[in-house]
Amino acid sequence: MHGLSDMLDPALQAVGELTATACQFTDSPNYYLSLRYRAGTLRLIAYDSHPRHTQPHFSTACDTRRHACLRLLARICRACDGSWGFGDSHEPGGGTRMWASLPREGATAYGAGAESPSNGGPVIRRA
Repeated sequence: MHGLSDMLDPALQAVGELTATACQFTDSPNYYLSLRYRAGTLRLIAYDSHPRHTQPHFSTACDTRRHACLRLLARICRACDGSWGFGDSHEPGGGTRMWASLPREGATAYGAGAESPSNGGPVIRRA
């Protein structure tokens, strides 16, 4: 519909990382994934049922584990000049919200195997 085939590789990789992490953390057989393209940026949001911890020690340990699970997503977003993160879900039912934003220009360059537009550094190459 939006003609985003030039963003396919990084978008699929980001969806895969968000999905894998949501499945690892959720207590439910379901999770929610949203993809939205607006103003030249693809935004992906995943919600899982794992609640944020109120005890600081558990919260830090859980955030560290989730951050480690999303390490590849972080590299993809950096290579595309995008951003990512996670935090409390403000949706009914609570849980955790994870997101990634992929600007079209950076994602297109990433998919083509080019240098990242803003930092000039190498991007993750497709196998």
